[in-house]
Amino acid sequence: MTEMETTRLILRRFRIQDAAPMAAYRNDPDIARYQAWPSPLTPEAATDQARVYSEQDPEQPGWFQYAIELKADRSLAGDLGVNLHDNRMQADLGYTLAPALHGQGYATEAVRAVLGHLFRQGLHRVSAECDTRNTPSARLLERVGFALEGQRPEFTMNINTREWTDTLLYGLLARHWRNPEADPQPTAKATRLERRGGRAYAPAGAGGGRTGFGGGRAE
Repeated sequence: MTEMETTRLILRRFRIQDAAPMAAYRNDPDIARYQAWPSPLTPEAATDQARVYSEQDPEQPGWFQYAIELKADRSLAGDLGVNLHDNRMQADLGYTLAPALHGQGYATEAVRAVLGHLFRQGLHRVSAECDTRNTPSARLLERVGFALEGQRPEFTMNINTREWTDTLLYGLLARHWRNPEADPQPTAKATRLERRGGRAYAPAGAGGGRTGFGGGRAE
């Protein structure tokens, strides 16, 4: 599925015109510190990346990057990557949200929509990784049902800062997934937590990655 809707969002295929707004939030230092992409992202590189994303196939193994669009004004709010494994029964998830939109429940809404779709398609398990410093992102993953399965010390090196960071490992099994009937609305607690961002890692040019806010982890 290349498009799905929630109460406030449209998750769709990337377009070339998404390049500029994508570069704007990905070049924010608080976002980039939790992600695996080179920063700053030049206009040319952003256009190339948007083109790669626009040609991905969500039905095939590998990464598919959803553009997260606000229904209210049709602006690009962020992106969410799904890496379907070769066995088509497992996937990795990661996303990034524009800083101005943190704290409003958008990431939670997008993640729940994609998880619901994946499990309805018959997937057995979805995994996510989170920088240990990004507490809001870790709490988002736990809020939507992910279980903390382990921690890898100094497992990831940020290609921009050259710092080694610890990584939290999360997983969610289909039998543990409970999807609310209605789209989730942001609560006071969720608003306090969703200040930064999730991160998601993926090979260069592929999309996806760690989950997180403020940078790119899960939130």
